[in-house]
Amino acid sequence: MRWTLQAKPSTTTVNHLKKVLGINSTVASLLAQRGIETYEEAKQFFRPALDDLHDPFLMKDMQKAVDRIQTAISNNETIMIYGDYDVDGTTAVALVSSFLLSIYPNVTTYIPDRYDEGYGISYKGIDYADDNGISLIIALDCGIKAIEKVAYAKEKRIDFIICDHHRPGNQIPNAVAVLDPKQEDCNYPYDELCGCGVGFKLIQALSVLFGQTIDDLIPYLDLVATAIGADIVPITGENRVLAYFGLQVINTQPRAGFEAIIKQLKKPILTITDVVFIIAPRINAAGRMKHGLHAVELLTETDLNIAIEFASQIEAFNTDRRSLDKEITSEALLQIEENDEQDRLTTVVYNENWHKGVIGIVASRLTETYYRPTLVFTKSGDKLAASARSVKGFDVYNALQECSEHIEQFGGHKYAAGLTLLPEQYEAFKNKFEEVVANTIDRKLLTPELSIIQELKLEHITPKFYRILKQFSPFGPGNMTPVFMSQQVQDTGYGKCVGTDESHLRTTMSQDQSEPIVGIGFGLGHKKDLITERKPFDVAYTIDENEWNGSVSLQLKIKDIR
Repeated sequence: MRWTLQAKPSTTTVNHLKKVLGINSTVASLLAQRGIETYEEAKQFFRPALDDLHDPFLMKDMQKAVDRIQTAISNNETIMIYGDYDVDGTTAVALVSSFLLSIYPNVTTYIPDRYDEGYGISYKGIDYADDNGISLIIALDCGIKAIEKVAYAKEKRIDFIICDHHRPGNQIPNAVAVLDPKQEDCNYPYDELCGCGVGFKLIQALSVLFGQTIDDLIPYLDLVATAIGADIVPITGENRVLAYFGLQVINTQPRAGFEAIIKQLKKPILTITDVVFIIAPRINAAGRMKHGLHAVELLTETDLNIAIEFASQIEAFNTDRRSLDKEITSEALLQIEENDEQDRLTTVVYNENWHKGVIGIVASRLTETYYRPTLVFTKSGDKLAASARSVKGFDVYNALQECSEHIEQFGGHKYAAGLTLLPEQYEAFKNKFEEVVANTIDRKLLTPELSIIQELKLEHITPKFYRILKQFSPFGPGNMTPVFMSQQVQDTGYGKCVGTDESHLRTTMSQDQSEPIVGIGFGLGHKKDLITERKPFDVAYTIDENEWNGSVSLQLKIKDIR
């Protein structure tokens, strides 16, 4: 683990924030490190407001999209809402279809089959629309590279509105409207929306047409917050506002589908982390193990009892998914050893029998053992399909672009992507990918980084400080939970390994006679010798609350010890 201490912000900015906000240096520094320099910016950060959301008509083609939907409604056309089968896609389909159905009846939904049709817009989906007299398709979380598919639909007199957030290629599909803030000629002020976020901007624009206000759209924000968390987009700017209010909906008036999932939990308040690790995997499991339409049904169901039935089916998919991804991860690790590839700079593994629905999860799991850019391939029809995952600081999308001569199709982001290629291209691709990474990656990126925001004295960890820290949430990329470091601390003599296999570490620490504070380090049992016999050590941690027998105390979640 490589510890890096973030640069100290400008003293002038810190002093200004201290003065105008009446806060201490630590909190002022935390704000400055997030790019907040004025009273106004701090107010926007701590008190997100729906008024801070941008005008949806600033997005390129938004007026064209609204006009086409208005024409469809006037002409009594059937509108198909089409989306990807992951959390971002299924929440987006649930969002846009349920909004449109509240004002117009001729709306249908379509999620491509992960195994039969693959990612994105499919010919089969367009044929289905044609067979059923559908003349307008709104594609969500996909479509930005679907040049041929959109042209094929045009031949059948089917129009497309594309709502995507992935990076465009050199050519943009010839659709009626293409909503994607990542287009170079789109001047929308924020380009980090997820697919469901772009869908939300569309319904925000449509709501103006139907005389609704932003307050009428609040019930849809639980879907947007879930997609923001699951798709790992930055929780900054507009996403922070959407996630903040979306979490409020999840915690106060969740839709039946979410209520059915969270009913079993004993957590009074859910954070974005809970959404990512509890709600999102269950929605994802439907598309991974069975079909994404199961997720849309759960998310649009209004009867709680029916939603509970759907949720229990999805829970079974999720259980299957968990056992499958463990099994495949073990097989992939074995393949790396058998091929003697432990010392490569990339992981590229393939087995034609691996379940396509879990290869993305497996790729993430493999980076826990071999921290390097990773691709997991399986057979998909007559092609091979892969999920790619990267390491912090390395752009896997750019690396794939360098290998494009050996790829049929690819798309995605800096840290996660998907691709397909022909079986005969696999070996050449594998060698080229290793070569590209070897020539471009900074070797230090191959050691996991622990980014520490600042050094802190243990005596400064007080309930008041923690209350302020909680107001920095929702946490996520661009606004990570602060990791602090304290130096020369000592265990008070109660340090021990805990857990059934004693793999975790529990310690009670103090520094310069400060009040002792408990820390728990998951998976750090092997570092116990560093803290025994009152040896001084450095500790990196986040601050958390521990509830035990009705009493609440602060505790440190230890990230590492040295």
